[in-house]
Amino acid sequence: MMLSKDNTKEIGIFFIVAGLLMLIPGLNAWGPDSGALSVSSFQVSLWGKYLTYAILAMSLNLLWGYTGLLCLCQSLFFALGGYAMGMYLMLMIGDRGAYQSTLPDFMVFLGYQKLPVHWEPFYNFWFASAAVLWVPGVVALVFGFLAFRSRIKGVYFSILTQALTYACCLLFFRNDFTFGGNNGFTDFKDILGCDLNADATVRGLYIASALLLLLTYGITSGLLASKFGKVQQAIRDSENRVLFSGYSTTSFKLVIFCLTAMIAGAAGALYVPQVGGINPSAMEAAKSLEVVVWVAVGGRGTKWGPVIGAILVNLFKSYTTQAFPDYWLIIMGSMFVFVVLVMPDGIVGVYKQVRASIAQKRSLQTVEV
Repeated sequence: MMLSKDNTKEIGIFFIVAGLLMLIPGLNAWGPDSGALSVSSFQVSLWGKYLTYAILAMSLNLLWGYTGLLCLCQSLFFALGGYAMGMYLMLMIGDRGAYQSTLPDFMVFLGYQKLPVHWEPFYNFWFASAAVLWVPGVVALVFGFLAFRSRIKGVYFSILTQALTYACCLLFFRNDFTFGGNNGFTDFKDILGCDLNADATVRGLYIASALLLLLTYGITSGLLASKFGKVQQAIRDSENRVLFSGYSTTSFKLVIFCLTAMIAGAAGALYVPQVGGINPSAMEAAKSLEVVVWVAVGGRGTKWGPVIGAILVNLFKSYTTQAFPDYWLIIMGSMFVFVVLVMPDGIVGVYKQVRASIAQKRSLQTVEV
């Protein structure tokens, strides 16, 4: 089968990005003696965190950019996946905690005598890994079924998803839900018997994040090229026409909503061991709004735009929160307004926007002549 020019270009970009992603752990493996090219484990972990943010942005883009559903609860699904993996990591601490008990420290502090029943299965890594996907997936399935069956869409859907995030955040802040309250989970020691602070483990988690990002890109590309993806984009452009064509838009939206929730959950699971903890602030509504900014800045409805937007905005945030800590929210809001008004297609669309502007000027000059 002959590949088109666009497909060849896309495959080339994919392999270039894959090579660049694998460059960072390679530089870390050389060690400090390699000079200016060396990368510390802290930097590898930091970039691993950025990659999980990029995956989260890609999940929102699949829902917002290609289906037309502005969801403000992606941070909730991200946090649910993180909590599922965090439960396993907390149990792996064993008696090495502050209270030298087999129970997590916060449970000892609250007077628990034994481990709650729903914690027991999380001793198994594979159960926790599955929970990373099915917990946010089930939440999305229940909420999405009720919302889409009621034909809630547009701004009302966005408000409802934000309300869901706020409600769950309040529940997780309560200590009696056995999720650590406002402190959440922290002080992790190891994963699968490997020290989380070891250089090899840090590199391994980074590589896992990079592979998940590439896998998410592959899922997105394959989905959009299929008949399902065509209907999905048609729903974004005109849902009524899709309904008149005989398709059940409720089913399509529900499948996409659950899929993006599971992708976000997987990203959260890789985020937690690299950052070293998670608490309810990770699922606050403001976090979901940040993800919207990442997607908008990079380019909504593009494959690599969310990745670029997530990494650049978070790099800028790391600098700004140190240099101007009181002004980050103002700067982020201004950035979003600027992108909406001046660069509606984001960074990825700047080249196309400039090219269209030049072509329009040339056509006007031709008409005048």
